[in-house]
Amino acid sequence: MTPLSSMRAKLIPAIAVVAAGLFAVSSVTAQTECGVCDQEVVINSDLATCFLEKYQELADRTDAAIVVDLSECSTERSVVAAIPGPDGSAVEPKTEFLLSRAQLDCLKAKLEEPGLALDPSARIDLGSCG
Repeated sequence: MTPLSSMRAKLIPAIAVVAAGLFAVSSVTAQTECGVCDQEVVINSDLATCFLEKYQELADRTDAAIVVDLSECSTERSVVAAIPGPDGSAVEPKTEFLLSRAQLDCLKAKLEEPGLALDPSARIDLGSCG
C-alpha cells in the first residue's frame, strides 16, 4: 500500500462519519426547532376529518415547516359555533397553520385518539410535539 492510498483509506471513513453526524444534527434541528410554527391549533371535527384525509399528501412534503391549508374544507362544510375563549370571546377553528414535521405527525396522532371531543371546536396543544 502506498502512503497516499493508506492516507485515503483512513480519511474517507472519517469524512463519512463527520458528514453523517452533521446530517443527523441538522435533521433533528430542523424537525424540533421551528420558531414560526404554531404551538396550538383550534380545530373541529369537520376540519380534523379533512386534515386526516390530506395527511399523507402533507407528510410527503420535504419542507422543514409545512403549511397546512384547510380553507377549502371549511367552505364545503357546515359552520359550527365556536367555543368561548378565556376572555369570553369566541374561538374560531383555524383553517391555516404552519407545523414542523414532528408537529404534523403529532397532530395526526392526537386527532386519532379515541374519545376526543372536537365540536364545537377543540384546542390541540402542539407545544410538546417538537
